[in-house]
Amino acid sequence: MRQQTLTKKRVSQSLSTVLMTVSLWGLTGIFQPPAKAKDVELKVGVVQRFGDEPTDQLTLKATPGDRLTLRFLSGDMQPQTLQVESVNLETLMQKIPEPMVEERLVLSNHATFETAEDNANQWRQYGIEVEITQPERWQVWAKRNVYQTPLLRRLLLSALQAKGDTTAQIETEILQRVPRVSFVVNGYRYTRRQLEISSEKNLIQVGVGKDDQNPRLYSGSLRIQPNAYGTYTLVNQVPVETYLRGVVPHEIGAGAPYAAVEAQTILARTYALRNLRRFVADGYELCADVHCQVYRGLTGTAPITDQAIAATKGLVLTYNNELVDALYSSTTGGVTAPFSDVWNGSERPYLKAVIDSPNLVWNLAQKPLADERNFREFINLKQGFNETGRDAFRWSRGNTLEQIAKDLRRYLERSKHPLANFTTIVQMQVVERSPSGRILKLTVQTDKGVIEINKNEVRSAFGPPRSTLFYLEPIYGDNKTLKGYTFVGGGFGHGVGMSQYGSYNLANLGWSGAKILNFYYPGTQIQPLNDSIVFWQEEPKPLLAP
Repeated sequence: MRQQTLTKKRVSQSLSTVLMTVSLWGLTGIFQPPAKAKDVELKVGVVQRFGDEPTDQLTLKATPGDRLTLRFLSGDMQPQTLQVESVNLETLMQKIPEPMVEERLVLSNHATFETAEDNANQWRQYGIEVEITQPERWQVWAKRNVYQTPLLRRLLLSALQAKGDTTAQIETEILQRVPRVSFVVNGYRYTRRQLEISSEKNLIQVGVGKDDQNPRLYSGSLRIQPNAYGTYTLVNQVPVETYLRGVVPHEIGAGAPYAAVEAQTILARTYALRNLRRFVADGYELCADVHCQVYRGLTGTAPITDQAIAATKGLVLTYNNELVDALYSSTTGGVTAPFSDVWNGSERPYLKAVIDSPNLVWNLAQKPLADERNFREFINLKQGFNETGRDAFRWSRGNTLEQIAKDLRRYLERSKHPLANFTTIVQMQVVERSPSGRILKLTVQTDKGVIEINKNEVRSAFGPPRSTLFYLEPIYGDNKTLKGYTFVGGGFGHGVGMSQYGSYNLANLGWSGAKILNFYYPGTQIQPLNDSIVFWQEEPKPLLAP
């Protein structure tokens, strides 16, 4: 997908009128730990899009011998409290007195938060205040409480379009009805926009759907609140150490060797605290799926992970006294990737290309994987790596041109690409790789033109590849007619930072959790969380002069 590439000079000239009108300034972000860092509480969106479907339903229950306390504002805006053993929540469409216009200026569209954040920083350099959202894919919006009027939004859009931008667009919806959270207590139906739920034991069971299947138990309190997309989010407020009980067993697996579990625990704690900014636009901090870390409350806790959480309590991974970008994946495919091999943005010095093996099975300095011949030789190596024998370590998946085209069209439609209406694929080609072997640029020649896909977007665009560590092998039919491609590669996920399956092997070799982390994140330190550690800091960027 084409990235925003307007030059600084052209953009600053085109925006001068808008900047003078609304007096915008670029922002520098810095997240410092709270006064008592060890007591950090997280706000996790455990159900992010409640009300997307009219049949959506949540069932909240107290544990035996306990009751739920519901707090909300009454119709005359007075605090109201109810106590129940259980409550069913649904959304009802409520008619509003007059039609309402819901509008936002979408500046760009991305597969991941990391690339969206880099794009947001570019807009801030031009003096445009923005916010990062996730209606489906990650998006960068012109900040709604700054560009509050249709006139300001259109002034900005016109300035961008005048200088060649084709990505930004205004999305408008006329609302006749709006969803409201509804529940019945003692025969009376309440309809509200916000609801807080707590219990004396700090334990609440949540079931999703009318059948209340596979309910999960959450510690802490819950709050159902509006998000930026016209629906609601169920947010769990929970201490970070308790949160880890619902993350670590589902990320590393309860059967992992203990040292690998310790390494994962320190990473999960670090990752959560560094990423508190992800859902600012929606009023919470983290999600509960693979876009953040998988979190399932107190359902599925395990003794070995609880032991590691207790043993590493408060320990985080840092670089220059700042929390590291604690990225990790299931399987690297034999080599880890630097940050910029996968996402746009500045390099992290501790995220480097590392051959994922305790032995010297490949020399990247002598045989960089940017070379296609070297890369194919590397992918055909199967022995001596930390992940050898794992299903996702090496893979080969073929697909017809028709199915590849179908997957690509779906991706282009979601990302609002101008060539989404192509019919046939003529050829696919890997144009550029990084020294770690990751695809930096892949082109698809279609009947409508050439489509360029960069970095991690490749994983979003096609069904077969499990990572961007692959090459393409054409499939020919009769008369050497191109019928499809086989994706031949290795790894599962982005491949940046620790390999979870790699850590299994290192732990089985007797490596400690600290040694495993030093292997995957060279130059970092493990520290107790304290008030001096910076959670996250964005490098200051000067505002461009109009």
